[in-house]
Amino acid sequence: MQNKKLNHSPRFKQPSIYLWVAITGVVLMQAGLAEEIASPDKSKRKGEVKERSPSSMPGYEPFVFRKISGMELRLHVVKPKGWQAADQRPCVIFFFGGGWENGSPKGSLQWTKWAAEQGMVGVAPDYRTGAQYGGTIEDCISDGRAAMIWVQAQAKELGIDPAKIICAGASAGGHLAAWTAITHKGPGKDDPGAPQPQPAALVLLCPATDTTLTGSAGARRKLGDSSERGLACSVTAQIPAKMPPTLIFHGTDDSAVPYVNSKALTDKLIATGNRCELITIEGGKHMYWTAGAGPGWQDDKKKTEKEVTAFLAGLGLLK
Repeated sequence: MQNKKLNHSPRFKQPSIYLWVAITGVVLMQAGLAEEIASPDKSKRKGEVKERSPSSMPGYEPFVFRKISGMELRLHVVKPKGWQAADQRPCVIFFFGGGWENGSPKGSLQWTKWAAEQGMVGVAPDYRTGAQYGGTIEDCISDGRAAMIWVQAQAKELGIDPAKIICAGASAGGHLAAWTAITHKGPGKDDPGAPQPQPAALVLLCPATDTTLTGSAGARRKLGDSSERGLACSVTAQIPAKMPPTLIFHGTDDSAVPYVNSKALTDKLIATGNRCELITIEGGKHMYWTAGAGPGWQDDKKKTEKEVTAFLAGLGLLK
């Protein structure tokens, strides 16, 4: 499948001196955020207030999907208008990003609400991030797979068609989404096994799929520069022969997760006979569709939503 390119163009071509100052501040803040995502050094976060994992979110129903190591992990479900349990609707499980270290299900609000607006059920899972739970990347993978398995088991009660579950995520969340489709044993000591069946599709936004020494700096640091752990956690290294149809978005100016990692994953999926499309965001930064990416993000968000809609509709996954 031929890859697409979306141009990312700033709104202001000739800003005044005051605007230059404002833009410079945004760029510096953005660079700091990208560095934090790429290299989650705990010393840099001294005194930082950790984001608490919410027990509930307005408009969502909370469920405990896993009890592990004395902790309860929740996922949050948002349903479309007119929902009925007998509907058997498609579902989007969206995993938030944050370098496996930070974040919470609140980071999945945009895409799960979007899913509900399209008539699908949206699910925002938590997982054992480092800052909140002291979790490792292996723990995060294990929790992501457990969330998918729980949704499959509860599909009837949630009004979901278990054959129409789409797993999606951003950055580290894209890594977890992809791992729900890997059919062999995961690297975590408490891995629940592979979800059966695989997701109907994957939608990955600037995903940190390569955790080897050629992947993101955040993955290397989180894994202690271990080549063995990096290989075991890497989506690109571990994909099975058959993967779900996959749509990947990645910006060429992503300083947190290298664009070439998504290109390598796309090439490998296509070479092994799988369907994969990489949409390149020319000039796009990490999390390019969010306000923190600077001018033009709203247009990029609309373009991304349009491409996701077309992709899922083409697979017969939109009701």
